[in-house]
Amino acid sequence: MTLNIADGTSFIGELTTIGIATGRERTVKVRLVFYNGKFYASRRTEDGDWFKNITNNPLVIVEVDGEKIKGRAEIIKDNRVSEKISSLKYPDKRKEENRIVIEITPKR
Repeated sequence: MTLNIADGTSFIGELTTIGIATGRERTVKVRLVFYNGKFYASRRTEDGDWFKNITNNPLVIVEVDGEKIKGRAEIIKDNRVSEKISSLKYPDKRKEENRIVIEITPKR
């Protein structure tokens, strides 16, 4: 993995999950954070399709600048990590909202 992304950067990338009902790949554009060698996505609620897909099948692909990176996603329970990711993701008052944070560990 040779990314040209600085640690702590927030950016728009593509996240591919496996659909619960179809078993097919589903790709969405989401704001991600790259931090300490991992990718992070977050939501205020659990109702998004991509979030539901991850809870059903944690294998994902993150696409950044044309590079596809396979990874494994999991929900973060550590509030300190969630707060850090929110502060990196949002420069405004949204960083203070409670969010569900997904950590994506790239497969080596």
